[in-house]
Amino acid sequence: MESVGKKRSRLRRAFTPEFKAEIVELCQRGDRTVAQVARDFDLTETAVRAWVKQADIDTGTRSDGLTSDERSELARLRAENRRLQQDVDILKRATAFFARETR
Repeated sequence: MESVGKKRSRLRRAFTPEFKAEIVELCQRGDRTVAQVARDFDLTETAVRAWVKQADIDTGTRSDGLTSDERSELARLRAENRRLQQDVDILKRATAFFARETR
């Protein structure tokens, strides 16, 4: 069976914040559409739209999401919460162990 119309998946690429800011600026200038900018720089339109949306949230023109600072704080708090939960689990096991030992 041949694969008709299947696109090859592309490797995940990482972009610097400076590059993203330049792309967002090009989109916000208004002389080219998001789709044109995405094509010109070999990017996915979805990624470019997400960068533009996040930039709008960060500057306060949109309020339907978390700012970049809030996102990083949330990630940090989730990691800390996960670590604290592990600590509590270890202490529960230690308490149960020593309670058995003292009997």
